[in-house]
Amino acid sequence: MPADKDTAAWQPGASLQMLQRRAQLLTDIRQFFSERQFLEVETPVLAHSTSTEVHMHSFATYHGAQQLFLQTSPEFHMKRLLAAGCGPVYQVSRVFRRDERGRHHNPEFTMLEWYQPGFDHHQLMDQVQELLLSIGLDEAGFSKFRRVSYAELFAQYTGIDPHRDDIEVLRERATALGIQLEHADQLQDRDDWLNLILSHQVEPQLDAQEICFVYDYPASQASLARVRPGQPEVAERFEVYVGGIELANGFHELADAHEQRRRMQRDQQQRQQLGLDAHTPDPLLLAALEAGLPDCAGVALGLERVLMALTGAQTIDEVMAFSFTRA
Repeated sequence: MPADKDTAAWQPGASLQMLQRRAQLLTDIRQFFSERQFLEVETPVLAHSTSTEVHMHSFATYHGAQQLFLQTSPEFHMKRLLAAGCGPVYQVSRVFRRDERGRHHNPEFTMLEWYQPGFDHHQLMDQVQELLLSIGLDEAGFSKFRRVSYAELFAQYTGIDPHRDDIEVLRERATALGIQLEHADQLQDRDDWLNLILSHQVEPQLDAQEICFVYDYPASQASLARVRPGQPEVAERFEVYVGGIELANGFHELADAHEQRRRMQRDQQQRQQLGLDAHTPDPLLLAALEAGLPDCAGVALGLERVLMALTGAQTIDEVMAFSFTRA
């Protein structure tokens, strides 16, 4: 323990009432999936590989001389279970993301993740909505549901075509919208500009009482989702916002091992260019995809953010027994 650690912080940050509400939430979630005959699974928190995503930073440790990683998501292991024939699976897991700390972020948090074979991302949005209603988000004041494509959302709040406008147009629109651009030199590509505009212009305007599903992202933001051909191509993924705060991220899952390897290698190159640790693509995930991942959709929800929405808590510290500052 650091010598200057405030020992008065031994008490939990969450009240007893909040801890009881958290326990009830976990009970409600397990009942929801039990009724739908999902298998609850547990997968490793500490593993040999980790995410290659450029903006995802893992904690690393060692077992002897071997480097291991605390997982940023249980996704890779759960897909291996799907490829092994486990059918619909869900997990409540502790996950870890370095350099994430703030009102809605803690380096260690709880993620609910599940996969439904036979679903695409639209069918999974239906199921996510069922879950959110079953745990009482409508009773907490979020009674309006909206579904809107990424392109429609940008057109409504910014006048931007996120699939076609080039960086210069995005820069001009960001300036016209009054977004501060003091760190614009750090924005590497179109997606960085789109993410800046999304966080500074779009998200703050989302209805505070609304649960908003945003779907069909630019193909360049596919991550582990399928890309649907067309003009323009779109990634078959969605995000869920509650009161303007991102709550969940879902995909119609990519099952093509060759394409997944290509994306991971591209991420690896981008990480190297930015001076970040270049993680090797997970060979066991790729082997599972080569063996055959069933057609499925999957989604991850941050449970602390769900609890914040349910209770009106203003910070993530209020819904965790011991957040980072008290750990």
